[in-house]
Amino acid sequence: MKFLLDDLKNKQLLTDNLQQKLDSYSVFEETMAEHFHVNTPLLESTSMSKLAGTPVYLKMENSQPSGSFKIRGIGHLCQQLASQSRGVVCSSGGNAGMAAAYVARKMGVPATIIVPSSTPQLVVQRLQDETATVKIVGKVWDDANAEALRLAETEGLIYVPPFDHPLLWQGHASVITEVAASLGPSVKPGAVLVSVGGGGLLCGVVQGLKDAGWNDVPIIAMETVGADCFNAAVKAGRVVTLDDITSEAKCLGAKTVCKKAFEYSQSSEVTIISEVVTDQQALNAVQRFLDEERVLVEMACGAALAAIYSGLTLRLQDEGRLSPLSGPLLVIVCGGSGINMEQLTKLKHKLQP
Repeated sequence: MKFLLDDLKNKQLLTDNLQQKLDSYSVFEETMAEHFHVNTPLLESTSMSKLAGTPVYLKMENSQPSGSFKIRGIGHLCQQLASQSRGVVCSSGGNAGMAAAYVARKMGVPATIIVPSSTPQLVVQRLQDETATVKIVGKVWDDANAEALRLAETEGLIYVPPFDHPLLWQGHASVITEVAASLGPSVKPGAVLVSVGGGGLLCGVVQGLKDAGWNDVPIIAMETVGADCFNAAVKAGRVVTLDDITSEAKCLGAKTVCKKAFEYSQSSEVTIISEVVTDQQALNAVQRFLDEERVLVEMACGAALAAIYSGLTLRLQDEGRLSPLSGPLLVIVCGGSGINMEQLTKLKHKLQP
């Protein structure tokens, strides 16, 4: 009799465990139905904290389903605009295209991704794996974008901009909402480190800081030399267009920053410090981050990481351009799908003396 009772108890435990897993899966499905991104980890880095002289928290956007933060804004935009469409078209050096392709596949709509010739083959393959149609047009993003706009008009597709749209910024703002929830009401960042390409993530971070009541938290906006359209605009006092993209950080490769990002840089409502690092510094940051944090990210992400590894954040404080940090330094680890060990080796051979 005892054996029968034990057997029944074990079966009941198995049934309960199975039901718990089904309930968890149901919650996950409901969450994914609301949005396509996931709540990414917020991790403290002891090694980077030592270098920065203050706690450093990493918002790990590399763990998004599409490999980068882009899915936040693009998922939000597509949910608002593309559910009944004939398909979407996106111009991208990789990460926006990956997000658009992933979201389109989940929504069951066709995706056409236009990429410049500088896009690594591994990114093209990953886009195709998401069932997207990939077209290679032009040398830089601006060329690909012109073709995407043409297709949107001639074929009736929904145009998904990589960085310049209010719905994208609303979606990207959720990264700060999650950070605020993780840190709790008694802690706010001393500063936020972010990479800038076309300015979409920067606009989202500004919006997120406003939503959290953190208007006084300064942002350090990082670019690489040769992909520094935001820094060029800040220095010129107006939006400018770069002659060419010469940096190897191809996913920062917009020749013109979005107007809203520039307007924020000129506004008194938020403090944005624009800085640039070399490709070599960005690559060194990628390698060191891989060694110390066991995570491989693109050089575009390396631009933000280099601010700590190169001592820039300390130098800004020494120069009085950044006030002594009253809270942890938040780094948006924007991620990137266009990197693997083979690509990293190629970059090392190309950039290292």
